[in-house]
Amino acid sequence: MGLKETVDKFFNNHSETSEKHSDPQLQTHYFKTTKDKAFQIVESYFHNKSGCDIIATSHEHGEISLNLHGKKKAFIIITIVMVKPFRTAIDFSVTTESVLPFDLGYSHRLIPTLYQTLSEKMTCIERAN
Repeated sequence: MGLKETVDKFFNNHSETSEKHSDPQLQTHYFKTTKDKAFQIVESYFHNKSGCDIIATSHEHGEISLNLHGKKKAFIIITIVMVKPFRTAIDFSVTTESVLPFDLGYSHRLIPTLYQTLSEKMTCIERAN
């Protein structure tokens, strides 16, 4: 990760995962499950999580959008796509709401925490390379 990415991590209010992200923690994670099962697990987890309000779900598009009320408010979009049988990709897009135009790395730190939680509920196969 270069200097620009390091600075952006702290002086930005948005982070998202992708296939070829420069930060390995923000690379797409794959789980050994079907899209339907992953969608059900993710939706159930956030439905039962305190301080979390699911705004919308689109099973057809594999997307869940929600507001998270914790140390900071965050808007999260979760995308769930089955790329092969029993190989499902889950990506996050996190935008924090604050008075300042940056979140000092909160959105960047939240994503690995969410992946860790999902890895306890589903078998993580790998991160994207």
